[in-house]
Amino acid sequence: MSRIHEALKRAAQEHSKRSSGNNAQELIDALDEKHPETTPLVAQVSDKKGSVNEPGRVPRNDFDRLVSQCRQVQWDVESRFSVFTNEAHNRVGAEKFRTLRSRLYQIAAAQPLRRILVTSSVPEEGKTFVAANLAQSIIRQTDRRVLLIDADLRISRLHIALGAANEPGLTEYLRGELEETAVIQVGKERNLCFIPGGGQVSNPSELLHSDRMNTLLHKFSPMFDWIILDSPPAIAVHDASMLADICDGVLFVVRAGTTDFELAQKAAAEFQEKNLLGVVLNRVEKSDTYGDYYYGYGKDSPED
Repeated sequence: MSRIHEALKRAAQEHSKRSSGNNAQELIDALDEKHPETTPLVAQVSDKKGSVNEPGRVPRNDFDRLVSQCRQVQWDVESRFSVFTNEAHNRVGAEKFRTLRSRLYQIAAAQPLRRILVTSSVPEEGKTFVAANLAQSIIRQTDRRVLLIDADLRISRLHIALGAANEPGLTEYLRGELEETAVIQVGKERNLCFIPGGGQVSNPSELLHSDRMNTLLHKFSPMFDWIILDSPPAIAVHDASMLADICDGVLFVVRAGTTDFELAQKAAAEFQEKNLLGVVLNRVEKSDTYGDYYYGYGKDSPED
């Protein structure tokens, strides 16, 4: 039985029990059996230059030039949306995201891996929370650059997780109304860039499948160590599958205790031939590594 199958089955068996006063969420990631060496390890990733994701990256001066042309903003990230705003309180959640980050670096040592698509089978499984916190975990390393893109043009929520404005964004760029630097936001850290979803449109699938979307990723891949895309859920629409074709790998988020096993398995199977990296179990009641911790987050958080 594959690790992905086991992870999905575990998610179906988990009973979600809410605990008052907790502001983060615990997650456990189960990577595909294609990468068995990464599964049992909590690897330490070097913060020094020369990491496995370094080849092909443009010099710092070129990156700084790009950043200077983008929108300089001050994000207001709230603690209920991030495990890193108060690490003393959310230490288990923060450590889990570092583990996920480490395992992605391990996979990147063996294959090209720079564009990561984060999706789920249905809404409210936590894919947006996972995408935002994975990006925040990466930029806490020295000189790591991340481009975070809200590619869920149907229900954009990633801007809520960052405390950012949603417009202008990806839709304005894809419709040819603005160039990419006009829709990229840069926070005070300057190594995290963000493209929000933008205004609502009637043809999101056509825009995401356009040449401009492919051009955007192709142009900025050398600028960043990682590009993380938050996509729509896979069951309802075909957007995630299309985006997976222009990404290097897919992380599939499953909410423990609520997601139907057969439904999640069906959705995950669609990405098996598109480098499904693994399953992230969200809202797990008990951690096999850290004991009886449970972390949840509020109903008003951007669960998608």
